[in-house]
Amino acid sequence: MMRAAFLSGLLAVILFTTFSVAFTPGDPVRGEKVFRKCKACHSVEAGRTKPTGPNLLGLFGRQAGTVDYRFSTSMIEAGEAGLVWTPELVDAYIADPKAFLKETLDATRVRNKMVFKLKDEDERADVIAYLMSLGDGNP
Repeated sequence: MMRAAFLSGLLAVILFTTFSVAFTPGDPVRGEKVFRKCKACHSVEAGRTKPTGPNLLGLFGRQAGTVDYRFSTSMIEAGEAGLVWTPELVDAYIADPKAFLKETLDATRVRNKMVFKLKDEDERADVIAYLMSLGDGNP
């Protein structure tokens, strides 16, 4: 219990200091095209999952590691510590998923299933704008 409280507080400090820069939304039309890179593992259709990644419909405002998918232990731990997806956090996560979880959990080793990195800042902003345009739980 004490560890969860510590992780939750630590997560809040890390997220505030690391991701305090405002997210600049991209273009959802371009984002839909960029999302083709993500479709191999992810779906955005209601009720549809893929075996290699969770459904991303309604991602924003969702606690990490909580949809109908078999998440890594590190992602579940991050969610239990209070990680809730915002555009800023998704941007940081898809830029480098493993580094994001290491920093979020203040750990040297993490278990993470997503190995793909979307390095281009504009492409990340466009994909996030696309996901936000889909509605269903977006801010």
